[in-house]
Amino acid sequence: MTGYLGSYATLGLLLIAAVLFFVTAFSANRVLRPARPAEPWGKRASYECGLDPVGGDWAQMQIRYYVYAYLYVLFAVEAVFLFPWALVFDRPGFGTTTVVEMGVFVAVVALGILYAWRRGVLRWA
Repeated sequence: MTGYLGSYATLGLLLIAAVLFFVTAFSANRVLRPARPAEPWGKRASYECGLDPVGGDWAQMQIRYYVYAYLYVLFAVEAVFLFPWALVFDRPGFGTTTVVEMGVFVAVVALGILYAWRRGVLRWA
C-alpha cells in the first residue's frame, strides 16, 4: 500500500483488527463465564487480611493524614524539578535567568511549607 492513502489504509486495517479483537475477547468472556454468580457471602464479600469483615463499611479518617500525603507530594514534586535543574544549571545557556526562575519556584514552595508550619499542620500530635 503506497501512495497518498496507503497510510490511512494501514490505520484502517489496524482499527478493524483492534475492534475484532475487542469483540472476540468480550464474546469469549460471555461464553466462558459461569451461568450463575457466586453466593453473596462468597466472591462479593469484602476482604480484610484473611479475616471475616467486622462492623460496617463506613470509617472516619482524620484529615491530617491527607495533609501529610499532600505535603509529601509537595516535597516529591519539588525534588522532581530540583534534581534535573541541579544537574544542568552550570552548563552554558543556563544563566541567571534559570537561577532566578528556580529561586521563584523554591520561594513559592517555601511559602507553602511556611504556611503549613504556621498553621500547625506539621505537628504530629
